[in-house]
Amino acid sequence: MNRIWVFCEQRDNVLQPVALELMGAARSLAAQSEGTVGALLLGSGVSPLAQELIACGADTVYVVDDEKLAHYTTEAYAQAICQMVREENPASLLFGATSIGRDLAPRISARLRTGLTADCTKLEIDEQGSLFMTRPAFGGNLFATIICPNSRPQMSTVRPGVMPKPVRDDSRQGEIVPVTVAWQTEKLCVRVVEETKESQSVENIEEAKLLVSCGRGVKNTEPAFELAKKMKGTVSSSRALVDAGIMEQPRQVGQTGKTVRPQAYLAFGISGAIQHLAGMEESEYIVAINTDKNAPIFKIANLGIVADAAAVMKELNKLLEEA
Repeated sequence: MNRIWVFCEQRDNVLQPVALELMGAARSLAAQSEGTVGALLLGSGVSPLAQELIACGADTVYVVDDEKLAHYTTEAYAQAICQMVREENPASLLFGATSIGRDLAPRISARLRTGLTADCTKLEIDEQGSLFMTRPAFGGNLFATIICPNSRPQMSTVRPGVMPKPVRDDSRQGEIVPVTVAWQTEKLCVRVVEETKESQSVENIEEAKLLVSCGRGVKNTEPAFELAKKMKGTVSSSRALVDAGIMEQPRQVGQTGKTVRPQAYLAFGISGAIQHLAGMEESEYIVAINTDKNAPIFKIANLGIVADAAAVMKELNKLLEEA
């Protein structure tokens, strides 16, 4: 049986968007390989979330509800997951490429002596259950597809925002399996003494339905914020403006920033280097405005305008004001 497992990250007992995105991806992979989908749900007081994972595609939810997992620590989470993997032997194990996933997955990969493909943007599978994991390579100048033929489970971390969330089906039936971990308490050397949360001063571009994105061709970003407000969207940026100190890093789209898939992506003054395209090419509708008619972004744009970004932004603001 080709069993595909997903580590379903939760924070403060709220499932993270990447967990649901991976559930949708796992469901699609399982359908192609006649496999099943397992969800790993770890934390304290997380049991009520199990039914939501079944509705989003899980056939089995393995729940480790334990006080030791109230706060994320690498050793505790690694012990729990490694025990489950050794007992059940899944074929594939997927993580979100978040701060937690990027910390946890390599530890588990090393302990299980299997391979890990990091920061994937695409997953495919054949009928035998071999996973084809695609990620940017050589600074994002090309994409490499990697396989792990000689060891199991096949492991990968997947960038948030690159996979669509599944359509929830509350009529789905699945199995919920409570798991008790045989803790090696002598190795649990780290504990969280205090947790301080910083308020988010920048809108989350990953959740935005419309993005007004600015690149090197935008010298004044104020009209972009005005336009985003009128269109009920959010402002994002290419790396150039972040490096210049004009935009905050949480607004950055691309290989070294965030991956987004809004309903509409308005790219003002962005040439479309492959590193940037990797972070937004899955947007539903792309409008590109650039003075260079040969800019790479025009190759993936649904609508291209060869014009000055500032002039088009000004005209759009004017039209929306009149409307």
